[in-house]
Amino acid sequence: MTAESVAVGTELLLGDVEDTNSAELGKVLAQFGVLHLHRQTVGDNLERLAAALRLALSRSDIVFTIGGLGPTMDDLTREGIVAALDEELVFDQAVEDEIRAKLERRRVPFAPNQSRQAMRPSSSQVLDNPNGTAPGLLCAKGGKTVIAMPGPRLEFVPMLQGPVSKYLASVSDGVIASRTLKIVGMGESLVERKLEDLMKSDDPTVAPYAKTGEVHVRITSRGTKYEEAMSRVSPVEREARARLADVVYGADEDTLESVVLALLRRRGETLAVAESCTGGGLGERITSVPGSSDVFLGGVVSYSNRLKESLLGVSPETLAQHGAVSEECAREMAEGVCRATGATWGVSVTGVAGPDGGTAEKPVGLVYTGVSGPDGTTVERNEFPGGREAVRERSQKWALLQLRKRVSGA
Repeated sequence: MTAESVAVGTELLLGDVEDTNSAELGKVLAQFGVLHLHRQTVGDNLERLAAALRLALSRSDIVFTIGGLGPTMDDLTREGIVAALDEELVFDQAVEDEIRAKLERRRVPFAPNQSRQAMRPSSSQVLDNPNGTAPGLLCAKGGKTVIAMPGPRLEFVPMLQGPVSKYLASVSDGVIASRTLKIVGMGESLVERKLEDLMKSDDPTVAPYAKTGEVHVRITSRGTKYEEAMSRVSPVEREARARLADVVYGADEDTLESVVLALLRRRGETLAVAESCTGGGLGERITSVPGSSDVFLGGVVSYSNRLKESLLGVSPETLAQHGAVSEECAREMAEGVCRATGATWGVSVTGVAGPDGGTAEKPVGLVYTGVSGPDGTTVERNEFPGGREAVRERSQKWALLQLRKRVSGA
């Protein structure tokens, strides 16, 4: 069974809104063994939308639309579907009654244009949307299926995980099992070289792909049952882990910060951070993990030299002689945050994130990360590529990687 997704909205084409929904849909389709072969993005134009849907229907069994189901004149997905399926829009009084009831419960007045959301293609059935007023639609005609889902993420995800997943389970004839290994500290080319022979397999397939500061390796197999497919994935996963060794920090939904926090939790140890160029990003990354408060004590964002001195105890002589972006400053920041908080481990980050501020001696991308713990303090120097946000993200990940190595003794 093949599928295609069509994301609808001029804001997507202009880059004003990032399309995370299509990626979420792709993950769910893989779980049900549906081959997601094409993705399209089209603006709020009826003619182009209808053409995109006709193309999708010509080459896929199921076509998903994302967005364009609201009450305004530029919400054209319903009209695009009826044009592509050669149908008519019909008014559904039950849908309007439900919209009125939802708005009344929220104490929001019913506007006349809300009635547009009660129009649907004649072949469709309605998919409940508990978090919004625009219902989803499931249209089956001529052996093809069109499923329309709302664009707002808080409406899209529950519909995808609820009625849409239920439908996919009813029509799927197989599943795709996969394991994604997550790697920090080794580049994509070297990862590929270590796994080159495994990547030549047709089943399971092995594919590395680069992320900012990481490499992910996806091992995938298809079967009639999950256990059958996973039985082919598991031995390849074991072999890949053996070859890559300690640069594999986790798999699937693991993040570097969740893995590090779990390691510290098992040891009964605590953590604090001292940040300069990352501006609180490392602390935010850590606190995004549920339950982080039993390990993470807090942090200091010491952007100025004055705060590095007063809050972290960095000596004026260090700053005068070596500067804020230096091994010496990173060392004193890591040790200082341990003193200030009583944490077992202190992590520091200081560098030149850019785009300005670099010199020949200290170029943009130069970052020092320090880790202070019971067995002393270490500092690493890196020059990270990319723009400002890439440098900041790589700095955070490298600091966590350095901490993981220290704590685990790797």
